[in-house]
Amino acid sequence: MKPVSELLRQRPGTLWHVRPDDTVFTALQLLAEYEAGALMVMDGARLVGVLSERDYTRKVALQGRNSKTTRVAEIMSTQVTTVTPRTDVNACMALMSQKKIRHLPVVDGPLVLGMISVRDILDEIIATHEATIAQLETYIQS
Repeated sequence: MKPVSELLRQRPGTLWHVRPDDTVFTALQLLAEYEAGALMVMDGARLVGVLSERDYTRKVALQGRNSKTTRVAEIMSTQVTTVTPRTDVNACMALMSQKKIRHLPVVDGPLVLGMISVRDILDEIIATHEATIAQLETYIQS
């Protein structure tokens, strides 16, 4: 299977992020604009958390908080699971399943390279399986 670095090269916009002091409303606007399910939370160049739609629904909407006055830092997930550019797609899928998460920031030491989603992983797995099937069909027909 491919390493995550190849997935990052295939898609733009993997560094979408907000700052901890941004409002949740601002983050929601970015999620809608990017059609994304999560954003990295960056303090300068440092990854400090992830803000997902799940964080919003559980920590703002269900608690009756106001997204225009609540700061990202108040609701973001701070226990962030990350992978490296060398992590392969299967390992990412296993990690997402085990941790029950849908997004994985990709880091190389202190450098944040981007974020991949479960959709990215599934698209790659499906493409790999389709290529394998096509190869087998070609082999059988020859």
